[in-house]
Amino acid sequence: MIYIYIFVPLAILIIFLAGIRIVRPTHRGLIETLGKYTKFAQPGFHWVIPIIQKIYRVNTTEQMVNAEPQVIITNDNLNATVDAQVYFKVKADEEHVKSSQYNAQNYKYQIVNLARTTLRNIIGTLSLKSANSERGRINTDLHQTLEIETRNWGIEIMRTELKEIDPPKDVQETMNKVVKAENEKIAAVDFATAAETTADGIKRAEIKKAEGIRQAKILEAEGEAQAIKLVNLAAEKYFIGNAQVLRRLQATETALKNNAKIVVPSNTELINVIGEMAGIVPIEKKKPAE
Repeated sequence: MIYIYIFVPLAILIIFLAGIRIVRPTHRGLIETLGKYTKFAQPGFHWVIPIIQKIYRVNTTEQMVNAEPQVIITNDNLNATVDAQVYFKVKADEEHVKSSQYNAQNYKYQIVNLARTTLRNIIGTLSLKSANSERGRINTDLHQTLEIETRNWGIEIMRTELKEIDPPKDVQETMNKVVKAENEKIAAVDFATAAETTADGIKRAEIKKAEGIRQAKILEAEGEAQAIKLVNLAAEKYFIGNAQVLRRLQATETALKNNAKIVVPSNTELINVIGEMAGIVPIEKKKPAE
């Protein structure tokens, strides 16, 4: 009887301890009794009957699976190595947690394979260049397809990220050469544009300079024309019918430019003309006394 009193409480304690289950805040639990779902376990302490009952914990935080690199033939018959990541989480309510366990066997594995298949279908319709330039579209199409296909799995597809689209090495080298050639072409065009702009500026400066010279010559010619006009007016006033006197005046003007000394007889008409033009009244000859 002593052994009974010792071993029975000990057995009860062992069974109690064996049935303790703790569910963390990041998880939810499904309790099954003899293989049948019986209870939804929220975070905290739970006790199950050992052997008869079993609890399955499900992570409800955001998780990531890698779709693993794969070689995909693009629409232009090039082999591209493609890799992507899928971010998802199991919704925390009872119905969705149950769906993640009872509607899909190993949903992580299935998400990976579904993502790989979807990527092959999408990128197979694009050229390598289009696939590299339309990563946003590929991510969107992949996300939408996964959402539709997993809607009964109790999970939510948060986002998808296309990690890489790598062409074969020889194709990559060719693409690098093309990009380099394009950059050199753009640089050459920019240099030519700058040179053309400089030449255009020099041209405009020369035109302005020529216009200035032309304007100066016009003004000079107008000045000369005005001077000629004044000479003509003077000639008409003082030398009508006196061409010989005009000729002498011109010769006198030329001589005076060189500071030459000219002796002009006082009894000539030329001195009277010069004096009158300068505002000087000629001196009259004194008559001899009678």
